[in-house]
Amino acid sequence: MGIKVFIFTFMISSLFFSLLFIPTLLTRPTNSTKFYQIKSTNNISQSLNTYPVKFAYLISASKGDLNKLKRALISLYHPNNYYLLHMDQSASKTEHQSLAKFVSSDPVFTQVGNVWVVGKPNSVTYRGPTMLATTLHAMAMLIRSCDWDWFINLSASDYPLVTQDDLIHAFSDLPRDLNFVQHSGHLGWKLSKRGKPIIVDPGLYSVNKSEIWWVIKQRALPTAFKLYTGSAWTILSRSFAEYCIWGYDNLPRTLLLYYTNFVSSPEGYFQTLICNSEGYKNTTVNHDFHYITWDVPPKQHPRSLGLRDYRRMVLSNAPFARKFKQNDLVLAKVDHELLRRRKGKFTYGGWCSKSKDKDGTCSRLSDDLGVLKPGPGSRRLKVLLTKILSERNFRRRQCR
Repeated sequence: MGIKVFIFTFMISSLFFSLLFIPTLLTRPTNSTKFYQIKSTNNISQSLNTYPVKFAYLISASKGDLNKLKRALISLYHPNNYYLLHMDQSASKTEHQSLAKFVSSDPVFTQVGNVWVVGKPNSVTYRGPTMLATTLHAMAMLIRSCDWDWFINLSASDYPLVTQDDLIHAFSDLPRDLNFVQHSGHLGWKLSKRGKPIIVDPGLYSVNKSEIWWVIKQRALPTAFKLYTGSAWTILSRSFAEYCIWGYDNLPRTLLLYYTNFVSSPEGYFQTLICNSEGYKNTTVNHDFHYITWDVPPKQHPRSLGLRDYRRMVLSNAPFARKFKQNDLVLAKVDHELLRRRKGKFTYGGWCSKSKDKDGTCSRLSDDLGVLKPGPGSRRLKVLLTKILSERNFRRRQCR
């Protein structure tokens, strides 16, 4: 029985590896992957090169998330960054078409050409490795397509608490090799509930979406590497992202095969990989840059945030928060007080501060493209960075 289970799980893992890495290595973002981009003009490209750092975003969504995804994109948008939008297979054809039309019809997106849509979406199963596969796929496409300093993965239920000018300004003086990965080597109950069970995600091989299923026989804990766990939301350096994709010493591939049959692999893969890598374990900052609250005792999902959480969100100094219900009143408060964003318009930034909009809204490019105008959010974020990068916190909280 044990041999049969091993052979079966190995075959599933091998299939997962080939589906993820071979297309990633052999294809570019062309019509074969339906990876759509509108090219920016030379003048715009030259102006964008004056910004100190660039971010590449993956924003993921599922069925029913279209409006949340649109709002998240507009609130996070900055011509300096890159945005890859992925709406998984569970969404209807109408939702996919509406998203593509939304991006292609916006004049700013058209001028700059930095918002991309995955036209051939992946199937994503909650708690399965398909979410991890989607993240790695996005990283591979963004690495091949553009230059950036940090990769940020978010969902449509996330929302920023600072402007992108604030984020760019706060990160401008940081070493480019830092990786913001919330992690812990003390798994506690997760050792038996996550480390030992073997699961199979039908999303790897089936067109129809279904829940993961569990193999009866469990496996021993690994001895070739130490398991770590943490938040699925990370900010990864380009160097580490390239290491994840290319796997210079084979550790990324080894762990990918292991985590194919692991429950909630997005909460462990990057943590275990970076903390077992000699070249990157000292680059970790133990924070996910999110404000998240949980019920007591904690449930499967974090608690939805509302107006009563606003003050604590701001005081956390975090640049992002989750999760939010669609059009919750607290989002309007964040727009007005933190982002200087009006309904249907972009978040305020130097890139649009001198546009011809008479009402002072941010909806088009201005002559100040390339100029940063950070505000209070930058100061709050720098307070957080100073704290977590202090000698007391930075080295002592790394991969133990």
